[in-house]
Amino acid sequence: MGLEGMTQNKTQPSDIDPAAFISGVEHPTRRGDGEALLDLFGKVTGFQPRMWGPTIIGYGRYNYRYASGREGDFLATGFSPRKANLSIYIMPGYQDYGKILARLGKHKLGKSCLYVNKLADIDLEVLGELIRAGLADLDKIWPVMPE
Repeated sequence: MGLEGMTQNKTQPSDIDPAAFISGVEHPTRRGDGEALLDLFGKVTGFQPRMWGPTIIGYGRYNYRYASGREGDFLATGFSPRKANLSIYIMPGYQDYGKILARLGKHKLGKSCLYVNKLADIDLEVLGELIRAGLADLDKIWPVMPE
């Protein structure tokens, strides 16, 4: 892999301990939801969590290369317990997941991010199904590997 196509992503893996990060979340509901997601993502993916940047907990990674030649590594899936909501990252996006999302519960969508106010608003089994589907679809495009 040549360096000419490599550009640094703004969000890079860090050595911050994900469990320590979650324990430092001030809001008790958001902290509890973060602990639950830490467990759920670990069980669903089989990967160890790794911090990406200061606030994203990622599971697995993939190497991408676009037609433009830009390439790099990024987390395969993950979440962030942000102040306003829980951000859940499923990299291929949500365009093909309408049937799963219809059963998820209260949420909002971004380009490849799902926003949830609190886990009590959604069905965690359906979220697990969504995480598995996102990883499987991502793996068809770019192989997903453990961190």
